[in-house]
Amino acid sequence: MFSKSKKANSYQLVGRKVPYLFILPWIIGFLVFTLGPLAFSLVMSFFDWPITSAPTFIGMDNYKNMFAHDPQFYKSLGITFKFAAIFVPLNLVIALILALLITQPVKGMKLFRTIFYLPAVVSGVAISIIWGWIFNSQYGILNYALSFIGVEGPKWLIDPKWAILTIVIASAWGVGTMMLIFYTDIKGIPAEIYEAAAIDGANPIRQFISITIPSITPTILFNVITSVIAALQQLTLVLLLTGGGPLKSTYFYGIYVFNNAFKHHHLGYASANAWFMFVIILLLTMLIFKSSSAWVFYENEVKKEGK
Repeated sequence: MFSKSKKANSYQLVGRKVPYLFILPWIIGFLVFTLGPLAFSLVMSFFDWPITSAPTFIGMDNYKNMFAHDPQFYKSLGITFKFAAIFVPLNLVIALILALLITQPVKGMKLFRTIFYLPAVVSGVAISIIWGWIFNSQYGILNYALSFIGVEGPKWLIDPKWAILTIVIASAWGVGTMMLIFYTDIKGIPAEIYEAAAIDGANPIRQFISITIPSITPTILFNVITSVIAALQQLTLVLLLTGGGPLKSTYFYGIYVFNNAFKHHHLGYASANAWFMFVIILLLTMLIFKSSSAWVFYENEVKKEGK
């Protein structure tokens, strides 16, 4: 009897450990490739760490120099925030419009869903090559198409006034993932609610404002946060399309950190730059979460007046 009880306890103990064995590869990968480098970069930020010589501990000097003696720090930060202010709302609107389109009961809609999603799985390098060809001022297809209606296209990639808009358009090309997230949430809204609203005389626009938008606010919150993070960390497209030019009009914070690390060989300084952006993203995320209590509605939640 005692032996059976002991054996049962050992089986339960093994059973409790089995799930951890399945997630062990992820845990190892997280510790080795994410948490480890993250902690190491924090240590590096307190050192003068050139690639070709030994590191020297300098305490908070990297952060002091960044705030007090580096004007490019503020310029690149301002350009990045400008990009995010345009990109985030535009990205959300495009993804939501596409999600509404692919929910329509039209023949062949599965094909359109696939087409709209495909750019999201294409690598950033491939997208930059495609958009570099489209926006080329000499032989680009966009300016060629504009010439048919008598419009002389701008020099998209070499004019400081248009360059950042070019990056916004190219970045918005990959809204497929956000579109699918919106789509699954919209499809989850019961059809009976729309039918009841239609019987009460609500037109499609009123249904969208009063039913669809409130129902998907948790998804909007998620997409806003992920879009803000992606916008503030934008690097691949701008690095390959403009390289930060012309006249550093697209010198994003990501390029600033990249150049400090691998062009100027100031690894410690670049680590301090990266950690400052981490703090900014953390604060913005907390601010968005804090504001969500005023505009995000969850299922079965009733908002009390005055709150």
